[in-house]
Amino acid sequence: MSSGTALKMEPSGQKTGTVEPVSETPLVRSRKGTFGMIREVLRHGGPGYLQFAITNLCNADCGFCGFARSKFDPKARRSVTLDEARRVIDIAVKNHIGYLLFVGGEPLVHRDLVAMTRYAAERGIHPMVCTNGGLWTDENMRALTDAGLSSVIMSIDAHDVAKHEENRGLPDVCKKIKKANAYFHSAGIQTTASITASRLIEDYGKLPAFLESLGFQSCTFSYPLTSLASSYLSFSDSGLVNFSKEELIQLFEKIKQMKRTSGYPVVNPMESLDEMQRHLRGEKEKFGCLGGHKYFYLDWNLDLYRCHFWETPMCKVWDWDDSKLIRDGCTRCMIDCYRDPSVLQFVAINASDAYHDLKKGRLGDAARRLLDRRNLTSLKAVWQDRKWIGGV
Repeated sequence: MSSGTALKMEPSGQKTGTVEPVSETPLVRSRKGTFGMIREVLRHGGPGYLQFAITNLCNADCGFCGFARSKFDPKARRSVTLDEARRVIDIAVKNHIGYLLFVGGEPLVHRDLVAMTRYAAERGIHPMVCTNGGLWTDENMRALTDAGLSSVIMSIDAHDVAKHEENRGLPDVCKKIKKANAYFHSAGIQTTASITASRLIEDYGKLPAFLESLGFQSCTFSYPLTSLASSYLSFSDSGLVNFSKEELIQLFEKIKQMKRTSGYPVVNPMESLDEMQRHLRGEKEKFGCLGGHKYFYLDWNLDLYRCHFWETPMCKVWDWDDSKLIRDGCTRCMIDCYRDPSVLQFVAINASDAYHDLKKGRLGDAARRLLDRRNLTSLKAVWQDRKWIGGV
């Protein structure tokens, strides 16, 4: 479908006044209690997570991304309709998705993002948005909050305003990000900085102060991507992200050092960072990815993939059901948004497997799952990130 009828760029004239925060979201989203969550864990291994690329159009011009406006063919623009998005959300609910992240391209260019957010919230899913922040306005911040937005992820590329804005091709975007952080925090909505680990970051020790100056209270690192086989284009063979294996191992060490010593909340689990180093060294990895089982990527063509990395879709979204799920312990890639949560959710999946083993009388299998030492590692990672997880 052409994006001509489904997309609308925000007007360039932004209001500059302060935004009055809303003290309470009018939309009341039904939330499961403690027993409901336990039941969800035992039956299904906890809630699933869907990244939904509602458009491939982007207003930014990042040096390490195939969605960049100067690289992308305008004739290839695609977007989903609101009706399609609502049908997707209904299907996601049936497939036990608890978290829906709207991505792009740049999701804020889509004129129906607020309506999609509202519908997801009304259906009991936590709607989230991942954005470069260049299109924030007083109006869309308030509208998304009123619609039931759960969490916001905003991209950061450097520890310096000039470098970040030059790479993004978005003048004054840092001012918009700072204003958005202030608004969403006052509205009780969690925001997180998503930092692409690239050569733009010369000193990881300078990141915490810069992030705090923009109003962020936590960050997560996106691991460098130079190629993806799916339809997702957030990668590039740019020298900014093209590292040797040894350089990548040292890069993960720098992130670990920041997580250990800075006092600034880095959401990536320490065990996942260790796992990526094992991956690079060719060592045996401890945690297989849950992409295709609990985490999924859906593109603007409504093709459902197990993750951004895989070449072929699992199916069209209309055909998505339990029979399409994949669970093979894959360790092909280092995509943070699949590998990190696979560590965190490991213990929930093992608990669910043990529960179903017990129901079938397989006592030995259940015992082996419950006594798996990786459960403690997963629980430790959950405990360390409990504040961030609880705020999403």
